[in-house]
Amino acid sequence: RFLETLKLIHSSSPMKFTAALSALFLGLLAQAAAFQPQMNSLTFSPTSLCATASTTTGVKRNANFAKLAGGYLFPEIGRRRSAYLEKNPDAKIISLGIGDTTQPIPPTILSGLVSGAEQLGSADTYTGYGAEQGMGPLREEISSVLYNGLVKPEEVFVSDGAKCDIQRLQSMFGPTVKSAVQDPSYPVYVDTSVMMGQTGELNEDKGQYDNIVYMECNPANGFFPDLDKSPRADVVYICSPNNPTGSAATREQLVEAVRVCKERGSILVFDAAYAPFIRTPGVPKSIFEIPGALDCCIEVNSFSKYAGFTGVRLGWTVVPSGLKFADGTPVRNDFNRVMTTSFNGASNIVQKGGLACLSEGGMKEITNLIDYYLENASILRSTFTDLGYTVHGGTDAPYVFVDLDGKSSWDTFSEILEKAQVVTIPGAGFGPGGEGFLRLSAFAKREDVIEACERLKKAMAR
Repeated sequence: RFLETLKLIHSSSPMKFTAALSALFLGLLAQAAAFQPQMNSLTFSPTSLCATASTTTGVKRNANFAKLAGGYLFPEIGRRRSAYLEKNPDAKIISLGIGDTTQPIPPTILSGLVSGAEQLGSADTYTGYGAEQGMGPLREEISSVLYNGLVKPEEVFVSDGAKCDIQRLQSMFGPTVKSAVQDPSYPVYVDTSVMMGQTGELNEDKGQYDNIVYMECNPANGFFPDLDKSPRADVVYICSPNNPTGSAATREQLVEAVRVCKERGSILVFDAAYAPFIRTPGVPKSIFEIPGALDCCIEVNSFSKYAGFTGVRLGWTVVPSGLKFADGTPVRNDFNRVMTTSFNGASNIVQKGGLACLSEGGMKEITNLIDYYLENASILRSTFTDLGYTVHGGTDAPYVFVDLDGKSSWDTFSEILEKAQVVTIPGAGFGPGGEGFLRLSAFAKREDVIEACERLKKAMAR
């Protein structure tokens, strides 16, 4: 009868129907309130629901994670920044720390992302799962536009970023290989080696893990290692332009690195995420510009710094078909297995944005973005040079590496945060070889870079 009455009301007057429903709802609320005491007696307390929250399981922790020293560098910087803001809530902090882009995605590239999203709204253009290795057209464009055909489209694996691909490569290499890293270097190479079980314990005196080869990089060798003087490693990680030092490897340096790796039967993993910042003529943007590299090298790269895709997430890894393990198995086969097993492919929307990046208009926009950040780097370089510091990087890279003349990098980080409310990165966070240096990122807004430099001139004056 109740339902029949509602139908009758609705057919005669929709407005009365709505009013009736509202009255019914308010009545139910009133009844619920009347029964509140009884309902409270039936509720569970947070304590009863979480009684076993602190109970340990029978699952043994991965011992490799216990080896990791402290937290990952960049979250630690964030933690210290937050702690400072908690004590100084009115402070206006400027970040020259983490290398996160700040300029908006340019129109041509943005239109590619928008188009990719719109296509999902039509039955005629909708796409679901794609190839785990990436869209064919994008792989072809990466091959032709960025490598001038030096690598084949089928050797390009599109992903969600270079950092993720380094972890995927580590899972492919497994726990028995020995890795070599530049010192100082991007922390991911070391930390993923530890997680995979490739290393021994942390040597507290040296600040280095056992069973990793730390290749010394300093001003004397142009922040590029002499591989002939380093012990052999199965996998050698080299980043150019380098994070954190801002140095870009010369052709001669890369020729030597490829020669040594070929002679020793090592695989060189080349991180080229900052390649578009290279402006010096003759400096290679890819390891595959070096003869013989197809026989011993893998390259990881990303659109993050190319086009402001740090939050969009799109990268790629090139694994040459002729690169083989000691038993003759193509490395590409195993990496393909990793990708098809643990990855469903980069977002269809994002890959459309990647295609827009590689269009003629997109490449022009990327050049403009890079020019903007390089001008920021130039301002930072000039500021510290004028203050009397020795400065590295900042010409073919978005990072400026300041020599602190032996002063503690963490102490300097804290001093600058206190005096200037500017966040930087202490060189020690990139390994023992980074102690005594400070890394500044040019990925800030121009007005913030200018303001930060004014503050630094006062805080860092000698």
